[in-house]
Amino acid sequence: MKRKVVLCACSVGVGHLVPMVELAKHFVGRGISVTIVLMNVGPTPHLVSEICNSNPHISLHILPQVHLTNLHPIPFMNVFKMLKLNKDGLRSFLIEQSETSPISGVILDMFCVDALDVTSELGIPTYFFIPCGATILPLCFQLPTYFATRSIGALKDTPLLFPGVPPFPVSHLPHFQGETFDAEKEQYKHLMNNNVRLLEGKGILVNSFELLEPRAFRALKDGLCLPNRSIPPIYCIGPLIAGQAKKEEQHPCLSWLNNAQPNKSVVFLCFGSVASFSIEQLKEIAIGLKNCGQRFLWVVQSPPNPDPATDPLDILLPEGFLDRTRERGLIVKQWLPQVEVLKHEAIGGFVSHCGWNSTLEAVSFGVPMICWPLHSEQKMNKLFLVDEMKIGIELKGYDEGFVQANEIEAKVKWIIESEGAVGLRNRMMNMKESAIKAMKEGGSSFGAFIEFIECLN
Repeated sequence: MKRKVVLCACSVGVGHLVPMVELAKHFVGRGISVTIVLMNVGPTPHLVSEICNSNPHISLHILPQVHLTNLHPIPFMNVFKMLKLNKDGLRSFLIEQSETSPISGVILDMFCVDALDVTSELGIPTYFFIPCGATILPLCFQLPTYFATRSIGALKDTPLLFPGVPPFPVSHLPHFQGETFDAEKEQYKHLMNNNVRLLEGKGILVNSFELLEPRAFRALKDGLCLPNRSIPPIYCIGPLIAGQAKKEEQHPCLSWLNNAQPNKSVVFLCFGSVASFSIEQLKEIAIGLKNCGQRFLWVVQSPPNPDPATDPLDILLPEGFLDRTRERGLIVKQWLPQVEVLKHEAIGGFVSHCGWNSTLEAVSFGVPMICWPLHSEQKMNKLFLVDEMKIGIELKGYDEGFVQANEIEAKVKWIIESEGAVGLRNRMMNMKESAIKAMKEGGSSFGAFIEFIECLN
């Protein structure tokens, strides 16, 4: 039997690349040859290097760098334009690979829809990978029709009601800006085109599991999202959680957690790889942590354009904060091994931006969430976590761009100390067990992945 060959084409961004690597590992584990094609290296060369060193069985190919001459004022538009410019490089690579061994299938990141032009031209079966939650799919499929007959300005914050999606205000749409959903704008046309072209794939892989998002999967399965058009097969194969690369030395934060931190006593604050807060907001967080009296582990990202000659903590945090909290708190600059931290028995709560990778990690290790969404689809994730599954609570003020210290203080104390948090924790632990079962032999995600492999040439 010939060995199957799969190419995974990934767009920019750590949040997309990390789960794509985990997907590639699953293919390798099934004896399938995998190459990850980076459509644009973007800001992650260190991560690319780590992938090469940590996963010798996964080939990595970086397409030639492309450059934009005219930048769009909306950042995600530049991503779409750069991905489109990669088509020639992708075509050349696919032709070269096909001469060596027939390609069983190409799996495209959800933003790489323009690559369909190349794979269709070459006759290669093509699928999509959704690195975020399944709830985004009913939204993607229904938005083009919905906004074709409505003005975004007239909606304001009227709840939007779509099959498969919890009710949500229009301001919580991914990439929301009032002008984005003006049908005459270039960015609107790009977003809607991206949504429609997802339907051209032979199937869609989703980094989720059925019991986590039952409303979305039921609507997709029953054809409620597009009654007059068929939807490609949906394979929910998650949660795909990043394994921690082996390092010779343990990160100091793990030593701190091991050092007499009681079980479920520490609140972990981390907001992803790209988020940064103003100095005023960072100081507000610090005041809330100081006043709450709870143990904490906080990853502090520098604000934009920091002074390289100054230790950021000297200007970001209130005077005396580090001394006053030294016995119960630890601050880490920029990065720590998040998976290892969330697995630790000392962690009792997770203040998060609700990025999907972080959400799945919290679910997989049973850590209840305090939700502070910042951008992309994170506000929708918050609604899902808080209102739908009831495994998180929200920090009020996130939608106004500033969270007060007393709100942070109250929610951190609540999740560690209150009786009300017991129910939240129990629901999260039940979801953890469901995630484990889904990935084991006989589970829903295990079966969906086998079904997908069998459909490859």
